Amino acid sequence: MTIFVKLDEVLHVRRMTLTELSGKVGITLANLSILKTGKARGIRFSTLQAICEALDCQPGDLLVNRPDPASDSEAS
Repeated sequence: MTIFVKLDEVLHVRRMTLTELSGKVGITLANLSILKTGKARGIRFSTLQAICEALDCQPGDLLVNRPDPASDSEAS
């Protein structure tokens, strides 16, 4: 299983840019971009809380657990 970050989708629904979110939560644009592209290795709860407050959402709206494509082919 892989954790997938849906930040881009939530931003689109909220009609907010990554730059606007950066200003609201006080996190650099570069770090938010790393999170948005799925390249982040982890996230602090305080960061997740700040993002959820700015976007008026729950952590489950931003994070989803998806099966690995590689593990599907191994099971066959």
